[in-house]
Amino acid sequence: MVRDSSAHDSTGSGEAESSASADTTAETAAADATTETAVTAATDGGSDRRLVGGWEGRYYEDFAVGDVYKHPYGRTVTETDNVWFTNVTMNCNPMHFNEAYAAETEFGERLVDGTFVIALAVGMSVVDVSANATANLGYDDIRHHAPVFHGDTLFAESEVLEKRESSSRDHVGIVTTELRAYNQDGDLVLSLERTPMVLKRSHAEPSAARPTGWPEGIGTQPEDLK
Repeated sequence: MVRDSSAHDSTGSGEAESSASADTTAETAAADATTETAVTAATDGGSDRRLVGGWEGRYYEDFAVGDVYKHPYGRTVTETDNVWFTNVTMNCNPMHFNEAYAAETEFGERLVDGTFVIALAVGMSVVDVSANATANLGYDDIRHHAPVFHGDTLFAESEVLEKRESSSRDHVGIVTTELRAYNQDGDLVLSLERTPMVLKRSHAEPSAARPTGWPEGIGTQPEDLK
């Protein structure tokens, strides 16, 4: 389901109510963690000024099967993107860089490299799905449903298909999602399944003073807010 007010509709069956309750619990846990980070920083120096932690991404406990995450932002694909990516990856298919050749095909113009579309869609999903992943275990069932052209704007969403505990690592869980990308007309252009290994919240230490990826002591610290 897409995260919206309908997730809390109390008119469904008992099973639906149970699912909504589980979804609410996961959502509340994520919200509480963000709030706690901000409050801790605010009280550290006895000041009204706050260090507020940014979005840390979801942890394993935050995922619920059936949820759909509509990833923020769209991305317009340019000719530069296509030519650069084609050159970097040494893709020698003239459909991507030879306008005269492409004009004589059924498409009438150059196509955006399909592997660029994959990379872009996966990248757009990281903020919601794998910001706290320790590994991507696999990409499966990759399908290009429609061509992408210069000037198309892509949007992406991910649906949680499955989640399970890791049998070999107690600090992570395994989440399988279906990633779908659409163009500006709403046409499905790409779908794939990907399976990241995601940290559990209990094994992570998000901090407003030291967000993920920051070295210790860089930037504003709680003592600076006094």
